[in-house]
Amino acid sequence: MPELPEVETVRRGLAPAMEGGVIARADVNRPDLRWPFPTGMALRLTGKTVLGLRRRSKYILADLSSNETLLIHLGMSGRMLVSGDPLGDFVRDHPAPQKHDHVVLHMENGARITFNDPRRFGAMDLLRTAVADEHPLLAKLGPEPLGNAFDESYLVARLEGRNTPIKSALLDQRIVAGLGNIYVCEALYRAGISPLRKAGKISEQRVRSLVPIIRDVLRDAIEAGGSSLRDFRQADGELGYFQHRFDVYDREGMPCRREGCEGHIVRTVQSGRSSFYCGQCQR
Repeated sequence: MPELPEVETVRRGLAPAMEGGVIARADVNRPDLRWPFPTGMALRLTGKTVLGLRRRSKYILADLSSNETLLIHLGMSGRMLVSGDPLGDFVRDHPAPQKHDHVVLHMENGARITFNDPRRFGAMDLLRTAVADEHPLLAKLGPEPLGNAFDESYLVARLEGRNTPIKSALLDQRIVAGLGNIYVCEALYRAGISPLRKAGKISEQRVRSLVPIIRDVLRDAIEAGGSSLRDFRQADGELGYFQHRFDVYDREGMPCRREGCEGHIVRTVQSGRSSFYCGQCQR
């Protein structure tokens, strides 16, 4: 499932074609994805100006001139693809319609935004903008890891006394929003912390060091366009490239890349998810 860097990469790719633009026509080609689409979604989108695109955790939020916000979740295999050439920089011809093109937004500027989702685990909803943060999917989310509210003192306080493994704690969206399996594994490796360590047993100094490391991992991944393991594509259809820079994720049995370490990457399962780490230099 796309994590924060992938979703942010898609948001940035959509922004030039959508922000400030008018949705000339919306085609909704099925009644539902993970759950039913809101009543009259095509009509409620048509003719509306996209005032701005933002991201909250793993969700893209498009604020509309109708005082509604379109919530988008990519799910396991969802893609938001831009075609056309609204900025006049280069031409991306509109592709022929595909079987799994479930929602298509035709922009007045000539761009086309296609939501394609073969496995149909994605979702869209329309929320009242003024109370969008109260939506059940958003209301209990923790702070954004790239935002000011996620700082060293906050993380120390949230992890204090916790008996859960640090890997599970960082995946808890109520503690920090948007982190997923890949980037938690990578951040813990850079910090030299085992994913098996109990969160409440890690020293305050090491917990504090996690905050800038998490931010660096996320920024590096966004700069690389995210990670393409199976289905993920950027908004222009290109692959992400951060998977070529993984230190531990999906590298089971390979040598540790840390200078001076002779260990190898091992894999274990925590709460049904694979954790990758170096058993020698991560403690």
